[in-house]
Amino acid sequence: MSNYPLSYRLSWLPRFLKPSLGGDTNGFAAPAASLMDPPPARMVRLAFIGDLSAVANRTAPECDPAIAALLASADLVIGNCESPIVERPSAVMGTRLGTHHAMTERFLVDALTAVGIARDRLVLSLANNHVLDQGTAGFEETVAALKRLGIRTIGTSAGGPVQRHAAGLLTIGFAAFTLWRNADEPEFRARVSMASDPAEWPREAIADVDLLCAVPHWDWEFRHFPRQPTRALARRLAGHGVRLVAGHHAHVVQPVDRIGDSVVAYGLGDFLGTAFVKQPWPGRIGSILAVDVSADAATRGMIAAYRLHFFMRLGAGGHERLVPVEALDGAMKRRVAARLKAVFPDQPG
Repeated sequence: MSNYPLSYRLSWLPRFLKPSLGGDTNGFAAPAASLMDPPPARMVRLAFIGDLSAVANRTAPECDPAIAALLASADLVIGNCESPIVERPSAVMGTRLGTHHAMTERFLVDALTAVGIARDRLVLSLANNHVLDQGTAGFEETVAALKRLGIRTIGTSAGGPVQRHAAGLLTIGFAAFTLWRNADEPEFRARVSMASDPAEWPREAIADVDLLCAVPHWDWEFRHFPRQPTRALARRLAGHGVRLVAGHHAHVVQPVDRIGDSVVAYGLGDFLGTAFVKQPWPGRIGSILAVDVSADAATRGMIAAYRLHFFMRLGAGGHERLVPVEALDGAMKRRVAARLKAVFPDQPG
């Protein structure tokens, strides 16, 4: 049984059909900034991608060379694995309808090759509401497949609330968790992290990391501006030493916050389509958060610069094409530019 409130369930379809620009629009930061002048001599680049699924892709996506080059420039790419990795779905009808997610190991390998992400530089969060869509056996198959492929994971209960991974010269502590679940609580919590309270994270897990980063699956879907409880949780995370937050679940791009020396990207949108094949265009805008982190001795772990790189997922038969918004033209380019300006007023026109 899921834990969504009734008001959320009733609003899901209207917001899917017409993503909302309503809500509190005040106090957000620019989608890009240089925070250290001069920049550090040595830096590590983290690239965060949004939700990754096969719902809108029967075959691997096409990817613009500029997007592939950006991802290849990162020391570590971090994303949300929205679909269980199984050879045969157990929830057959739900998978056909798109309400239950699934992708094969071959699809994931082909997709990563297409977008230029090396498996040994990839970290995938399993802390999301869909990870048990194919049952507990599907979850175990997913964990085994990622281990076999050499892809690191975060967001599992077995790994603890904070999981450490090397990124170039730095050690990053990742606290991946979900506020939402589509399965009964006992079986879900036994496998997936819902540890959203930083006061309860073990001190020894974060004692000597260079940068503490949260990867939450939070907020409500198809709303461009985060709700007040989400912003309050972001402040709580920042108050407990989290210096970087890259959020998921909204399936549309959301603003950036600066809370002290913490950077919060509330929602990156989808990296590969995770709703339905026929998704309204605002939900096809995605972003990649590139973060440069100092590896100099005096400023080790400090964020030197960040930037959201926006792209569009265009339908191309049985798969999607990932195209930078700068490469769009005509009416679509004007609509996308207007939507980004509404969400990010400081975004260049």
